[in-house]
Amino acid sequence: MTDLIADRLVAWNPADWPVAEDWRDLTTEFFASETGLRLGHYVTARLAAGAAIYPPQPLQALAMTPLHTVKVVILGQDPYHGPGQAHGLAFSVPPGVRVPPSLRNIRAEIERERQAGELLADAVPEPGLRSSGGNLTTWARQGVLLLNTCMTVEQAAPGSHAKAGWAQLTDRILAAVQCNPGPVVFLWWGAHAQARRSLQAGDEGAAPRLHLLANHPSPLSARRMPAPFIGCGHFALANNFLLEHGAALIDWR
Repeated sequence: MTDLIADRLVAWNPADWPVAEDWRDLTTEFFASETGLRLGHYVTARLAAGAAIYPPQPLQALAMTPLHTVKVVILGQDPYHGPGQAHGLAFSVPPGVRVPPSLRNIRAEIERERQAGELLADAVPEPGLRSSGGNLTTWARQGVLLLNTCMTVEQAAPGSHAKAGWAQLTDRILAAVQCNPGPVVFLWWGAHAQARRSLQAGDEGAAPRLHLLANHPSPLSARRMPAPFIGCGHFALANNFLLEHGAALIDWR
């Protein structure tokens, strides 16, 4: 793989994509299903037609955040559609890539909560400590599942793979998280994410769950009523809930 295509998908080989071991049975079953096979044929055909498809590892969120470690779920729509931006984690970009507008608002809300004293002390960065900018891999490694509903996209064509079948895998992933025995916080930002939440209704067991809803952090909606993202307090509320139920806090820096 040359540097010119290192940021994109080059072949449909889901068996070779890294995932944590406790996700493996779920993904294998999906890709062997009728929907999974149809999805594979579609993406393969688009690659053969010369489409630039991102990211290079569509299942990166499942590789970095094992099922048994999931404490927070953040659901995005589809990957960033510009060269070098997408790396398989919702809202995240690789190191050195300019922070996209929605993620700038996410960072702004975290800083607002920190300045207001809402974030618990153990989760407040030390003074002068630089944030990780647009790269959210530190969140993923702490149990924040940064999941896109659709896991591939074509260059300059947002939503281009939205109806290809990925949503069925996303729904299976969300259902699996519902079976986790520990506390889990679901952050449903925007109408798209909240529509997936409605499909999960009735799937919860006895384990503690917290569902938080707000507008999408996009500049188009982040400050709109009735549920503006800026001021939602979700990061502090998530940590308060995890602490209440004996789980480690998320360091949101």
